Amino acid sequence: MIISPAFAGKRYAILGLARSGMAVLDSLHASGAELLAWDNREELRESVADRALIADPLESDLTGYDAIVVSPGVPLNSHPIALKAKADRVPIIGDIELFAQARSSLPSHRVVGITGTNGKSTTTALVHHILESSGIPAVMGGNIGLPILSQEPLPAGGVYVLELSSYQIDLTASLDCDVALLLNISPDHLDRYDGFDAYAAAKARLFDMLGADHAAIFASKDEKTRLALDGLRKLGRVQNIVDTSHREIAGQAGWPSLQGPHNLQNAIAAIAVVEALGLTEAQWRPALASFAGLPHRMERVAEAGGILFVNDSKATNPASTGPALGAYPKIHWILGGLPKSDSLAECEPFYQNVVRAYTIGEAGPLFQKLLAGHVPVESCEMMLTAVQRAAANAAPGEVILLSPACASFDQFRDFEARGNCFRCAVTSVIEKGVIGSAKGEAMR
Repeated sequence: MIISPAFAGKRYAILGLARSGMAVLDSLHASGAELLAWDNREELRESVADRALIADPLESDLTGYDAIVVSPGVPLNSHPIALKAKADRVPIIGDIELFAQARSSLPSHRVVGITGTNGKSTTTALVHHILESSGIPAVMGGNIGLPILSQEPLPAGGVYVLELSSYQIDLTASLDCDVALLLNISPDHLDRYDGFDAYAAAKARLFDMLGADHAAIFASKDEKTRLALDGLRKLGRVQNIVDTSHREIAGQAGWPSLQGPHNLQNAIAAIAVVEALGLTEAQWRPALASFAGLPHRMERVAEAGGILFVNDSKATNPASTGPALGAYPKIHWILGGLPKSDSLAECEPFYQNVVRAYTIGEAGPLFQKLLAGHVPVESCEMMLTAVQRAAANAAPGEVILLSPACASFDQFRDFEARGNCFRCAVTSVIEKGVIGSAKGEAMR
C-alpha cells in the first residue's frame, strides 16, 4: 500500500468501509494517523476496531480533525455529513486527495487524470496498456481497478493512471496531474448536482488543479467540453492545451477491441495522453492492436454461425449507446432497463445500422414507442428472451449487441450482473442451436 509521513500524527474520520474506505484506513493507520471510523455494517466496524475508534462521525465532536474521508458514493448534496463537516470546520475529502497529499513522499513519478461522462474506463485501461507495452511502470486506479492507496508505490519513472468520476473530483483539492484529459460531458448523475451546468463544472475542476507546465487534453466537440476548453484558454494559465476533437488516426479496423466512433475518440485521446508523456507512434500503435478491452464495454463475448455477440452493458445512457450502434453495419440491438431520460436522441443517427431492436426491463414500453416507425422492435422484457429472439433472427455477418442505454437497477444489481446475464444467455443459445432458427423456419 501507499504509506506517507504526510499523514503521521494527524486525525481523520472515515465514513464508509467498503473497498476505498478500507484502503484509506489501512494506509492512514500504517502511516501513523489517529483514526475514527464508521460503517453501517457491523461486521466491517468490528474488522477495524483494533486500528480505529469506532464511532459515528455524525454523533462525534470532530473539531480539530484534519479531514473527514468519505466514499465517492456518499451524496454530499443530501447526506448530513456535509452539514456536520461545516459545523465542525473540517474538510471533506476522498482517497484521491489523500493520494495527492502523499505524492511528495513517493519516488519520482507522473500522474494522468482521465474524466468525462463516457469512455473513462476504456481510455484509462488503454493508456495503462500502452505504457506497460512500452516498458513503463504503470498502475491504474481511482474509479477503476484497485483503490489507489492499496497499491504498491511505483518505482522512479512510473505513471499513475487515474480514472476520475465527478464525485471523486468533488472530494479532491490538490491533485495536480501531469496530464489531464476530459473526454466528453453529457447529462448524467443529475440527482447529485444542481443541474447539468453544476455537473459539467465538477468535471472541469480537474483543470483548476493543473500546474501551468502540465498538459490539458480535450477530446470532444460537445458544448460543455468546448466551454471548459475555451475557459482554460482564456485564463492563459496552462500553456500546453491539446484539442483532439479534429484529429484523425488511421488503422481502426485493426484494433478489434476498439470498434465504433466512440472508441476511435477514446483511442485518439489515449494517444494524445501518451504522446504528452513522451511516447512515439512506434510505441503506441502496436498496443492499440493488442488491447483486449474491458468486460462489459464493447466486449466480444462469442462468435457462432457467423454471428458476433457483443456485451456493452456499461452503456447506461443513450449518449454511450449511440456510438456503439455506429460500430457495426447490421445490428440486433438489445436495450432497456431503468431509463435515465425519456429520449433516445443520441441513438437516432445510427438507426440505419439496426436490423431489429429487442426491449427489456422497465424502459421497454417507452422505448417501443420511441423506436416505432424507425426500426422493427420486439418487446421481450427479460434478457434471455431477447437473446433467444435475436439469435433466432440474426444472419451470418450480423451482430447481436447488448447496449442498454439504461441503468440496470430495475432487474440487476449492477451493469456487471446484467452483462454476466447476457453472457449466460449467449452460451445457452449457442449450446441449444437457436442461432438463425427463425431464418431457417422462414426458408422452410
